[in-house]
Amino acid sequence: MKSRLITANTVMLSTLMFAASALYAQGGTSVKGSQAEAAYEGAPTAMDASGTRGFIDGDGPAMTHDEFDRAKQIFFERCAGCHGVLRKGATGKPLTPDITREKSLDYLKVFINFGSPAGMPNWGTSGELSPEEVDLMARYIQHEPPVPPEYGLEDMKSTWVVAIPPEKRPTKQMNNLDLENLFSVTLRDSGQIALIDGHSKEFVAVIDTGYAVHISRLSASGRYLFVIGRDAKLNLIDLWMEKPATVAKIKVGMEARSVETSKYKGWEDTYAIAGTYWPPQYVIMDGDTLEPLKVVSTRGMTVDTQEFHPEPRVAAIVASHEHPEFIVNVKETGKVLMVNYEDIENLKVTSIGAARFLHDGGWDANKRYFMTAANKSNKIAVVDSREDKLAALVDVGQIPHPGRGANFVDQEFGPVWATSHLGDDSVSLIGTDPEGHPDQAWKVVRTLKGQGGGSLFIKTHPNSSHLYVDTALNPDARISQSVAVFDLKNINEPFKVLPIAEWADLGEGPKRVVQPEYNKAGDEVWFSVWNGKEQKSALVVVDDTTLELKHVIKDDRLVTPTGKFNVYNTVHDIY
Repeated sequence: MKSRLITANTVMLSTLMFAASALYAQGGTSVKGSQAEAAYEGAPTAMDASGTRGFIDGDGPAMTHDEFDRAKQIFFERCAGCHGVLRKGATGKPLTPDITREKSLDYLKVFINFGSPAGMPNWGTSGELSPEEVDLMARYIQHEPPVPPEYGLEDMKSTWVVAIPPEKRPTKQMNNLDLENLFSVTLRDSGQIALIDGHSKEFVAVIDTGYAVHISRLSASGRYLFVIGRDAKLNLIDLWMEKPATVAKIKVGMEARSVETSKYKGWEDTYAIAGTYWPPQYVIMDGDTLEPLKVVSTRGMTVDTQEFHPEPRVAAIVASHEHPEFIVNVKETGKVLMVNYEDIENLKVTSIGAARFLHDGGWDANKRYFMTAANKSNKIAVVDSREDKLAALVDVGQIPHPGRGANFVDQEFGPVWATSHLGDDSVSLIGTDPEGHPDQAWKVVRTLKGQGGGSLFIKTHPNSSHLYVDTALNPDARISQSVAVFDLKNINEPFKVLPIAEWADLGEGPKRVVQPEYNKAGDEVWFSVWNGKEQKSALVVVDDTTLELKHVIKDDRLVTPTGKFNVYNTVHDIY
């Protein structure tokens, strides 16, 4: 009897392994897109796994405390970005014990080992996890997930530092910099940003920040630079000082992605807001000092199944130009919150149901409609910020990832906003002029074919006739190290490929080319050549008129550069 059970189990395991390996080997664009998504969403969490609370319950497979702690660290480093800290599901499927315990240990090991076309990486066969670690994780996900601590107002205040109070700061600009053509450049793995002069291409300053700064945002006046790291550390940098420096800082949670400042007329520079992945909440702060004033949870019901989600992370935040409001994307519940800051003690929030897994987005050219990607839903939600309501849900390609997107006038269809995609090679152009071109409004009027999936950013400029599409997470090095450029005057013509990494001449390394960013004039485009932490990286500047190499910025301080933010374009939402 025992030998027959062993044989049956062996057959079952072999069948599972064959099925999983066959699924993984099917290849094609969808698998590449899934790999690109996993590379993006599955980056290590910024939280310290050792600070979580959890226990080994008696209903899961046997684990020692050391094994549990090791598995917890692996999960935070490799899995939480997709499946959520509480394993309730995000862009990846839920992995709660009620689900995982229904599967056999062998079943779980096979899928951790081989992955799946739906986006699960092949952790075992890729060599990322050893056979012992695959077994460890298959046992770990059958136990209750450890819970990170909450992080409230008093926690924030304990980290809040005002290095230079407002009354001791300059009353006028004390340097000779052309601030409007200054670039804030993320130095991802050094926990810093570099300020680089857009004219001379020289470093102005390197400033310590949180880890892996996700975005830089500017106050409405253009004086203050706000940068937030994935570890939820927020810096307020005064660009008027003789040498720009941090004047206030705070830690607003354990993991974060977004920050924004008030821009509505009469409220300029009054407030700042930051949203966190953990805890799932946002905080409104004083715009001059970062004093935390109001903390609001985003936990609630999903827009589709109307079920409670305990970990709906705050993704993009933008400042409305129509009302004194912040527009807050709540990722997992699929809600867009219109947060009115006229009276934060009696806060008014309009909740707009869109689609799940909201991520990033930007304005249409008139800055009335917020175009935001619901990435795993393969939709763009169009939010009317004047009426505070959903204008449309537009079906696009697989896993849209626009950054802020790109606005231009299509010669046939009129004003459009464009997004590229992580999951396929398409570029979707959506009509954005309901008054002048009502038949095209909120529809995909044209689909372009780019180099491939794995795109993170798409960009143009009002003074440019080009549209740039990166493919930083494409598995093909030739594609990830170059960019596609479309001629907007001849939109149906094939794109040109610019060999950005080749121009950088860095030697070995992945050399992913990411995030085109224009200068103020719109006649230069800057690209990051994002190499390994121990390898040389660079910024490549392209002449937008000729599409030829103009300058390469190399410096030992350029450690894994990623995002770049031109002050003028960021203040005025130009893209």
